[in-house]
Amino acid sequence: MQKVAIIGCGAYMDSGYGCPGEWRCLKAAAGGEGQFEAPSAVTAFIKCECPGRTVVPNVGMAAKLSQIKPDVIYLSSCLANAKPDCPYTSPEQMMALLEAKTGTKVVAGTHDYQ
Repeated sequence: MQKVAIIGCGAYMDSGYGCPGEWRCLKAAAGGEGQFEAPSAVTAFIKCECPGRTVVPNVGMAAKLSQIKPDVIYLSSCLANAKPDCPYTSPEQMMALLEAKTGTKVVAGTHDYQ
C-alpha cells in the first residue's frame, strides 16, 4: 500500500469551510478515489500555516517522527484549488519546492467531492 502525506490549507481548516481536517481527503485516500490511484495509507496530515514558510520543514519532521517517508505528497483539494488564491504562493510553486527539498513526487489535489 502506498504511503502518502497530505498537506491541507490551514486557513480553510481553521475557518470551517467544510474542512474539518479533512475527512474528504482521508476518504479519498482510503478508497483510492479522486487523485489517488489506489487505496493509500495516510502517514501524515500537515497543516499549511500562512505564509507557508514551515511547510517543507514540517513535512520533513512528520517523516522523521513517524519514521515513515511518504511515497507521494498530496496538496489537499482546498489548498490546490483555493479561491481566492493563496496570497503567498501558488500550488505549482509549493509543489516544486516540496519536490526539490524532499525528492518526493507531489500531486495537486486529493478529491473531487463537493
